[in-house]
Amino acid sequence: MSGTTSGTTGGTTGGTVVVDVHAHAIVPEVEMVVAGAAGLEAQRALDLRRYGRESAAVNGPMIAARMRRLTDLGVRLEDMAAAGVDVQVVSPSPSQYHYWADADLARHVWRAANRGIAAIVDAEPLRFNGFGLVPLQHPDLLVEALDDAVELCGLAGVEISSYAPGPDGGRTVELSDPRLEPFWARAAELGAVVLLHPFGCSLDERLDRFYLSNTVAQPAENAVALSHLIFSGVLDRHPRLRLVAAHGGGYLPTYIGRSDHAWEVRPDAHTCAELPSSYLRRLWFDSLVHTPAALRALVAAVGADRVVLGSDAPFDMGVDDPVARLDAAGLDPADRDRIAGGTAAGLGLLPRKLQS
Repeated sequence: MSGTTSGTTGGTTGGTVVVDVHAHAIVPEVEMVVAGAAGLEAQRALDLRRYGRESAAVNGPMIAARMRRLTDLGVRLEDMAAAGVDVQVVSPSPSQYHYWADADLARHVWRAANRGIAAIVDAEPLRFNGFGLVPLQHPDLLVEALDDAVELCGLAGVEISSYAPGPDGGRTVELSDPRLEPFWARAAELGAVVLLHPFGCSLDERLDRFYLSNTVAQPAENAVALSHLIFSGVLDRHPRLRLVAAHGGGYLPTYIGRSDHAWEVRPDAHTCAELPSSYLRRLWFDSLVHTPAALRALVAAVGADRVVLGSDAPFDMGVDDPVARLDAAGLDPADRDRIAGGTAAGLGLLPRKLQS
């Protein structure tokens, strides 16, 4: 890989080490852990209900066709070279959250996921960093799992969904849930990055056709989860928190004026210290918004220094050419380089051996 610890001498982009912050792997050990476990079949039935049979029938062959790209390190490196990507921050496929798991099984899931991602990083320590998993459905275990990912496995942070079912059938765990306060505090203390990547949507059968379960649900879930963080004051209480929203933060960044209006006129929405739009400058967002115009709008809303490169590789709703798509947006060269890798470097997402 071309590049130095400063991220300023990479060969693929005229000086910037290109960092893809949103790229996935499947950790086989996780699936071995959950195989045959009580609750797995019920979760699969729920997924089928949410996706609908037509989309579910497409998903299986799509994953099978990409399995080597999800599990084979050599193929992954070939994909990166073709895309002009120097570094990937690899996260487990969101299908491996397994938020249905009880506390004992959840511990096995996160340990397998964290060590599986760490093994990828260790195999090519100049090319990879990684995110582990935590059991969002068990708030009392989050700090333990975060420490496992960051302190024991050496990962840059963890990946979470937009919500989780409550433990033992209890209330849904939203990102505003007070039970998550120790987790946010510990993430801020460690300087760990939290990747917000929704998986699943509570709208269920309303989105069970035309693949709305992904095309509409993912950006909607991002908007809901980020709104919970903003309006609940999580970002006020934890100003050092580093949270990156996948899929460009969904619908929220470019329509947040409605949230500002509510904050100004509704006492029940006047619950955070500042205008909701001001919190966009306390968050980070990936570039996976699919069109040049949408990327320019995201940059206008949040600033180029709050956007990182993301591909969602190698899934079909991701892109194989994130650098080319960034270039197509026609941004100011300095802004383009920030998104390509400079902002990620500032977040500490370069491989540890490249960090100065």
